[in-house]
Amino acid sequence: MCHVLFPSTDPVSAVTLAPNSTDLVEFNSSVSLFCSSSGSSRSYLWLNDSSEVTAGDRVQIIDGGSTLIIVSVTRYDQGPFSCNVSNPVSFKISDKVSFSISYGPENVQLDVSPSNEPFKEGSNISMSCSSKSKPSAEFLWFLNGDKLPDTGSKLSLVDVTSHQSGNYSCQAFNSKTLRYQTSQPSAVFVY
Repeated sequence: MCHVLFPSTDPVSAVTLAPNSTDLVEFNSSVSLFCSSSGSSRSYLWLNDSSEVTAGDRVQIIDGGSTLIIVSVTRYDQGPFSCNVSNPVSFKISDKVSFSISYGPENVQLDVSPSNEPFKEGSNISMSCSSKSKPSAEFLWFLNGDKLPDTGSKLSLVDVTSHQSGNYSCQAFNSKTLRYQTSQPSAVFVY
């Protein structure tokens, strides 16, 4: 009779996932995720939602697979990330971790209503400014490149005069990314 003795393997337990930060800025921030666990002969599989994460240009997997580093994060790196730890006798998945990734502003659009046409003195004109931004952008307004006192996503011109003719533009600013972008100017002619 022959007995084969396998080395004893401790099952995987106590799997925890810890990021070094969760509040990130697109293109500026890098992040590390640390997967800790107990057990022997462990191997690691990283998931972003349900897709496997593999090493690449911006992604490093180090420390035997237990640490995931993402360099120069983009908005598509928000997760949720989890870490699957396994050995020959068991496997466990960590809780999920998601990131808040600030980005923008971009695609700044200025809309004039009624749409661009000559306006009679005494008309009312409303303008709105929008942008893609997280968190939401703050807005400044300009006439012929000079800053107006108005702020916010809407600018209302009531009972206009010919002195208010010119090129209007709006500038979006993101207080987290510290980036700003200005719209294309819109010409307003008052006669």
